[in-house]
Amino acid sequence: MFLIQCPWCGDRAETEFRYGGEAGIVRPLDPDALSDAEWSDYLFFRSNRRGAFKELWNHAQGCRRWFEVERDTVSYKIARSYKLADGKSEAGS
Repeated sequence: MFLIQCPWCGDRAETEFRYGGEAGIVRPLDPDALSDAEWSDYLFFRSNRRGAFKELWNHAQGCRRWFEVERDTVSYKIARSYKLADGKSEAGS
């Protein structure tokens, strides 16, 4: 079983969570000004790299809050998990 640490609830089974995708994706300020190709890039293309990766997770069967996880996509080892505000102020995003 894969354990994920919710910043509010502590360690829980992965079945309690829902994956939210790559963290740090910023919505375009003026989506109407984008071409179809640019909008498609925003919606569908992610880096999907191997190794250290920042992800969004939702504790769907717990506190229902969103948070970020730094996880190695090869080994599944979680380096840390943190509240969204904590990560943004620390990373400067």
